[in-house]
Amino acid sequence: MNTALLYRLLDLDPGAGPAELLHRSRAGRHLPHLVLSALHRDGVRMGGPARAELGRARDRAAHYARLAAELGCCTGVRAIGSLPLAGHYPAGLLRPVGTLDLVAPDEAALWQAVVRLVTDHPVEHIDVSLLGERPHHTSVTVHWPAEDPLADPWYRVHLSTAALPGDGRAVPVRPYLVAEEPVECLIALAEAHLRRPALPPAPLTVLDLAGLTAAPFEPAETAAVLAAYRLAPEAAVLLDHAAAHLPLGPLAAVRDALAPELAPEHRRRTAAAPARRLPTRRGTLLRRTVIRHTWDTARLLTPTPDTHLLLTPVADYLLPPTPATPTTRTAALNALHHWDTLC
Repeated sequence: MNTALLYRLLDLDPGAGPAELLHRSRAGRHLPHLVLSALHRDGVRMGGPARAELGRARDRAAHYARLAAELGCCTGVRAIGSLPLAGHYPAGLLRPVGTLDLVAPDEAALWQAVVRLVTDHPVEHIDVSLLGERPHHTSVTVHWPAEDPLADPWYRVHLSTAALPGDGRAVPVRPYLVAEEPVECLIALAEAHLRRPALPPAPLTVLDLAGLTAAPFEPAETAAVLAAYRLAPEAAVLLDHAAAHLPLGPLAAVRDALAPELAPEHRRRTAAAPARRLPTRRGTLLRRTVIRHTWDTARLLTPTPDTHLLLTPVADYLLPPTPATPTTRTAALNALHHWDTLC
């Protein structure tokens, strides 16, 4: 994993130079931080603004790592995806962590972690969604501004009770993710591709796989775990794409071991295709509230047939199927005020 690979992935002639490489990387929000760290590692000259941007990016990554460790100790949530993948990058090379993804063992742990985040950070947005109906999984994403809210991406922490949400139809929700850490990283990359199959793997995905080539993999066991999590086709696509850019090392044997798992998974998905799509209900914020420290779960209320409310420990929301028109928002707020008088 080096600067030469970055030039290839961004389809740029190395003769264009590091400034053009950085400019090309700015098509994505976080990739410039990776490019800056690679250029810094190579000893490329850079001025104060570039060094400051890289410094803020490193501080951001360190803050995410501390958050994951602290929340893990006090609530039991744990990081999956971007943060563990960052640990497989060579020293000095900064893997962008746009969103800190955390999986909670249950809804109580999720809300405990959200309350800690809201208490300790200047959170400005809290997005909530429910996956499925009865029972459902809960996802919450909190956002707060970076040190420079205009120049840098905002902090974004996503928490869910479902480790792997699936595609809503052919591949089901898999609530738990239990595997060796490098295998979990490969699963997370495959799951991300499952959710956007029409798009080619991003340059960052290839770099993630480059980092994983240094990890030990037992090919047959890894292929079996990927198949059990219903992700053999996506893993195969990613590995085939990465093989065009870099040596796969131990992942080449994993790709070979995946071959017999592909046809059975495609048959399962074909058989599941007529199934009804699993609904996702995204909440429309009605109001932030004083933290309800005694609550460990959210509450669903239906004060009228057309008003569906989700009351959480930190905020209250209007849920579909009712569109969030001014009239329905007013009715929902009136229902909340009435509920307040009863409590």
